[in-house]
Amino acid sequence: METEPITGERLRAAREAAGLSLSAMAARAYLSKPLLGMLETGQRRIRPEHVAAYVAVLGPGSLLFTESVNGEQAATEWFQRVAASDVGGDTLDRLEAAVDDLASSYPTTSPGELLVRIRQHLGYAAQLMEGKKTLTQHRRLLVAVGWLSLLASTCHIDIGELPAAAARGHLAWNLAEEAEHREISAWCLETRAWQQLTDGNFIAAAELSRAAQAIAPEDSSAYIQATAQEGRALARLGDSAGTYGALRKVARLVSGLHTPDRPEHHFRYDPAKSDAYVATTLSWLGDPAAESYARNVLADLTGSASIRPRRIASANLDLGLALVAADKPDEAADVALAAVTSGRLVPSNYWRVSEVVARIEDRDRADAATVREAFRDTYPA
Repeated sequence: METEPITGERLRAAREAAGLSLSAMAARAYLSKPLLGMLETGQRRIRPEHVAAYVAVLGPGSLLFTESVNGEQAATEWFQRVAASDVGGDTLDRLEAAVDDLASSYPTTSPGELLVRIRQHLGYAAQLMEGKKTLTQHRRLLVAVGWLSLLASTCHIDIGELPAAAARGHLAWNLAEEAEHREISAWCLETRAWQQLTDGNFIAAAELSRAAQAIAPEDSSAYIQATAQEGRALARLGDSAGTYGALRKVARLVSGLHTPDRPEHHFRYDPAKSDAYVATTLSWLGDPAAESYARNVLADLTGSASIRPRRIASANLDLGLALVAADKPDEAADVALAAVTSGRLVPSNYWRVSEVVARIEDRDRADAATVREAFRDTYPA
């Protein structure tokens, strides 16, 4: 169902209707006041992440989302809404398919853009929640909203919106408990572990990863992912024995595992990701084998018909860290620069750039300065 594009006038009208000054909006949206002013006056192009920021502050029921000014089109859209208000038929099938589409878009879509699409489907699900449903339909709807909320939490972590990430994650956890869906519950803990890992809370990350394994079905993707996450946390803690034990366990779990129908799906473990996790884990542990693993991962990714630029950027960071450890700072700077200038890094990965640059600086301050300057130019915010 198409809607009119968001204009600067609509942004301003929605903000003013909520009784917020430009300064107050800037503080709550974590955007600068000059940027908001340019968006509202049409001096800057409005991007999905800008709309997402307004929605986060004003809510999906704000004036941003008014029906079309075209009366005929608006009436047609309302007929469609009424027809879709019955949860029976294939309504839930379509929603569940949309959830899989969104989860599969995660590796190639910016978090801000994906959040806009997730919110649209959550709004639709909220309408369905008001309708009459059987117990089976009610549980299916809870599960669909649980997956959407968990994916939204992941996107919020990516862009550094931690309070929103926590709220979305808490909702997903509660829905999973009500629906008795152990895999969603396990993914909630694994996602929380990942956030703690990026924040440098390595002990908490390891504990959350173990808690996720304790409740996840043992044949599930969540169980494998949580095991790999524990290995990464232990690597940051310098626990070699624990790290290698986790890596061996993951290898056993993925042995003979078939590639899923949609390997790009965020919540379906793709065996091809295994080497990438090994490369990251070994580079953090300082194992020399990390270099060959990272090179192989990059070769596979760049030679694949399905381009995954975010995974390529992460693999370059792994290789950069391994190369510094192997006393190859010049090449380390080159691959780190490639990761930075790709423009595909998200805030939850910025700390990894800082780590590589700091290691390069110990050996070549000029190269480190080049990477640091490129980072500031590529990610000015």
